[in-house]
Amino acid sequence: MRVLFINENLGGHTTMHLHLRQALRERHPEIEAHFLDVPSRSVLRRAAAAPVPLLYQLDLDLQPLRFQLATSAWVQRRLRGLRPEAAFDALHAYTQNTVLLSAGTLRRMPSVVGLDSTNARTAYCLPYREPTRWTPHTLGPALRLESAVFRAADTVVAQTDWTAASVRDDYGVRDDRLRVVRVGIIPPAADPPVAPGTLRRDLPRIVFVGSSLERKGGNQLVRVHQRHLADRCELVMITRERVPRGRNLTVVDDITPGDPRLWHILRSSAVFALPSRIDMTPLTVLEAMAAGLPVVACRVYGVPELVADGRTGLLAEPGDDASLLAALRPLLDSPGLRRRMGAAGRLRLLEGFDARREADELVAVLHEAVARHRAGGAAPAPVPGRGSPWRPRPHRVRT
Repeated sequence: MRVLFINENLGGHTTMHLHLRQALRERHPEIEAHFLDVPSRSVLRRAAAAPVPLLYQLDLDLQPLRFQLATSAWVQRRLRGLRPEAAFDALHAYTQNTVLLSAGTLRRMPSVVGLDSTNARTAYCLPYREPTRWTPHTLGPALRLESAVFRAADTVVAQTDWTAASVRDDYGVRDDRLRVVRVGIIPPAADPPVAPGTLRRDLPRIVFVGSSLERKGGNQLVRVHQRHLADRCELVMITRERVPRGRNLTVVDDITPGDPRLWHILRSSAVFALPSRIDMTPLTVLEAMAAGLPVVACRVYGVPELVADGRTGLLAEPGDDASLLAALRPLLDSPGLRRRMGAAGRLRLLEGFDARREADELVAVLHEAVARHRAGGAAPAPVPGRGSPWRPRPHRVRT
């Protein structure tokens, strides 16, 4: 099967596709995978998505939609040149925003659209702007385009139950066309050696990975560390954003996706902390679990589906310094608790969030999409053990 994979290539999407490519090579040599990676924004695309003065502060300038349309226009031009309906057996678009202008292409060929969130929810948790009371009134055009994409695709794949619920409830996608395929990574075959360097080892280490520090909780973590924990542990911030100097605070600003130094730092740390208010399914959490670290994160969006609270880590309330401190302290105080939670987290990663399992399920969904398309949109018989229709789990998630 020849499959064209479209990758939005933003943030964690880049890391996700690195692992997916490797998993497809290892497990599915019968899949001839071709990847269309959206490049960094050109001058033209940046100009098209520039904030509009005054309207920006009210979230009335439609900037997120203009950015998505600029990206989708780039993809649509490439698709016209590739003529994927003639050259490929199936198309997989990640995310839906890459194909907002390509619903016609999706209708003409077997197609799967994957996503970690919907615009109905993402609009309230963008990393670079806060929502306002006007935000709901600006969503109409984006939701109409998004709905057209979901109608055109043979199958819609969500990474979490939380996302699947939005696809069903906010967009009316039927359960028989909706699947949950949980995102995964491929952990190192063996524990990587801890690299020598300048990072301290006489104190337990908390590590953070991310950008957009204000909304991803980086600034909050630095504040809590400097006020309450600087004498008890080291904090390593892996980010390209500026971090003020502080006691027992180290900044690493040159790590990119796939850099092996990340594993070295994770494996020599005690706790991974990501008190983000905006992350849906952060791959950095999975990387920390693969490295055997307990995770401290916030009880938001799809995160509780990754971190088993009290078993593989501890969940704090978003934006609450006292709650974050209460989650960090017991892990810093007890090496035994850290080891137990870290081991449980790695086992959870291997059993439920391995990219090779993700590739298996995604290939099954692609075959199902081909069968559905050939049948004229009728639901085909499900592949045994794979691709079963989505059903909500009895799981409450604070949003």
